[in-house]
Amino acid sequence: MKPTSGPEEARRPASDIRVFASNCSMHGLGHVFGPGSLSLRRGMWAAAVVLSVATFLYQVAERVRYYREFHHQTALDERESHRLVFPAVTLCNINPLRRSRLTPNDLHWAGSALLGLDPAEHAAFLRTLGRPPTPPGFMPSPTFDMAQLYARAGHSLDDMLLDCRFRGQPCGPENFTTIFTRMGKCYTFNSGADGAELLTTTRGGMGNGLDIMLDVQQEEYLPVWRDNEETLFEVGIRVQIHSQEEPPIIDQLGLGVSPGYQTFVSCQQQQLSFLPPPWGDCSSASLNPNYEPEPSDPLGSPSPSPSPPYTLMGCRLACETRYVARKCGCRMVYMPGDAPVCSPQQYKNCAHPAIDAMLRKDSCACPNPCASTRYAKELSMVRIPSRAAARFLARKLNRSEAYIAENVLALDIFFEALNYETVEQKKAYEMSELLGDIGGQMGLFIGASLLTILEILDYLCEVFRDKVLGYFWNRRHSQRHSSTNLTSHPSLCRHQDSLRLPPHLLPCHTALDLLSVSSEPRPDILDMPSLHVAFPSSPQIKSL
Repeated sequence: MKPTSGPEEARRPASDIRVFASNCSMHGLGHVFGPGSLSLRRGMWAAAVVLSVATFLYQVAERVRYYREFHHQTALDERESHRLVFPAVTLCNINPLRRSRLTPNDLHWAGSALLGLDPAEHAAFLRTLGRPPTPPGFMPSPTFDMAQLYARAGHSLDDMLLDCRFRGQPCGPENFTTIFTRMGKCYTFNSGADGAELLTTTRGGMGNGLDIMLDVQQEEYLPVWRDNEETLFEVGIRVQIHSQEEPPIIDQLGLGVSPGYQTFVSCQQQQLSFLPPPWGDCSSASLNPNYEPEPSDPLGSPSPSPSPPYTLMGCRLACETRYVARKCGCRMVYMPGDAPVCSPQQYKNCAHPAIDAMLRKDSCACPNPCASTRYAKELSMVRIPSRAAARFLARKLNRSEAYIAENVLALDIFFEALNYETVEQKKAYEMSELLGDIGGQMGLFIGASLLTILEILDYLCEVFRDKVLGYFWNRRHSQRHSSTNLTSHPSLCRHQDSLRLPPHLLPCHTALDLLSVSSEPRPDILDMPSLHVAFPSSPQIKSL
C-alpha cells in the first residue's frame, strides 16, 4: 500500500481509522493504522498496543474491585484541650427500697414481686423490720403504682449526701437530677437536663473534679428473706460515668464503690467516630420505644428520632422497652415510652423473666453510633477513716466511728489530664484515589489522558454519523430519485404556459390535398412574421 498523498488524505472522511490514528494522542495507534503495507513492524506495534490495553484494563478492574470492597482504617490520635466538659455521673444505692418506708399496702401488692414473700409471711417480715403487724381489718388500696413506690421508698439524696464539692466549690442535691433505672431511684450529676448549663473543667488531677461523701444507710437495707434472682448481698453504691446524651445502664455497666473506702476514679475522654455502611456498620437512627414492630420482626428496625440522638445504650434501652411492651403489654418504671407501667404481678411473671432472657440471648443487636463520647477509667482506693481522723470525722458527721466505717464512703472523679483521645475510622480508598490510580495506569500503559478519551468518543460519533446515519440518508435519497418521471424533469418544469403552441395550429389536410398541385404558392405558416416560437432546449424547426 502506497502512502496516500495530501489531497487523498484530505478527501478521506473523519470516520476513517487512518485519519483518526494519525491525529489521536494515544501512543502506538499511528504505527498500527498508519500508511504503508502490512509488515512485521506493524504487527509488533499492534501486539504491543493490544498487550498494553489489556494490561491497563486488568489494572483498572483490580482498582475498581478494591474500591468496591470499601476498606477502612482506624486512626488513633491524642489532642490537647484548654477546657473539657465534665461527664455525667450517675449513682444508685444498691438497696432499692428503704425498709422504714415500706407499708403493709406495699407488701400486699409488691411483696411477692420484689421480695418473694408469700401473703402468710407478711406479719413475720414486718416483725423483722421492727414494724407492728398488719392491723385487723386492713384493706389494701384498689390500685398500686410501682413508680410511686420507687419514688417514695427509694433512698433520698438529701439523706445520703454528706459532702459535695466540684472543683473545690460546694455543691448539693440541687446539682443532681433524679432518674429511674433498673436499680430503682438514682441520681445524676451534671446531666444537662432541662437545658441546664454543662459544667466544665480547665485542669486535670485530683481536686479539679467531683468530690462527694455518701452515707449508704445500711440500717435501711431490706433483710434477705429468700434467695432468688433479685436478692442482693453487697453493700455500697453503683456509679456510672457517661456522656450527657447516653442513658445510664448502671445495673450492667456501673462501678461498685464500697463503704469504708475512698475511691479515686481517673478519667480520660475518648471521642469515637465510625463510618456508615458500606465502609462500616455505624448508625445514626434511633429506635422509637413507642413503635409497634411487625410480628415477623419482633425488635423492628431503627427509625429516625428527633431526640435524643442515637447512642448505643439508648438503642439497647429502647430495644428492651419494645420487647417488654410486646411480650407483657406494659413497661418497667425506668423504661421510656407511652406504655402503661407494669403492675407488681406483671413485674414478677413477665417483665423480669423477659429482660433476663433477652440479656442472655443478646437479642438487641445495636450498631455503634457514628459519633460518640466515652470515658476510660482507672480506679484506686484507700481505707477511711484513719485512726487519727476517726474521732474528728465522727464529730463532724455526728456519727459513731463504727457507723462511719460501715456506711460512709468517699468518691473522687477527675480527669487524668486535660487532653482527649480520638478514635476515627477513615475510608482507606476514596473515589479521588481511584481516579488518580486509573489516570496513572492510563498514562503508564497506553499514554492516554482524559482528553484522549474525548478524542475516542468524538471518533465514535463520527463513525456513527457516517456509517449509520449516512446509510439511511443515501437510501432515502435514492428512493426519492427513482420515483421521479418526465413531467417532473427540471428543464420541462421551467416552461411557461404562454409559450406553448395553441391547439390545431397547423391546418389539417387530406392525402388528396397533399397530392394536388396548386397554381399559386402557399405561404409557410412558420414564416409568418406575427408568430415566433422559440424552444430554448430544442432544435429549431426548419421551414418546409
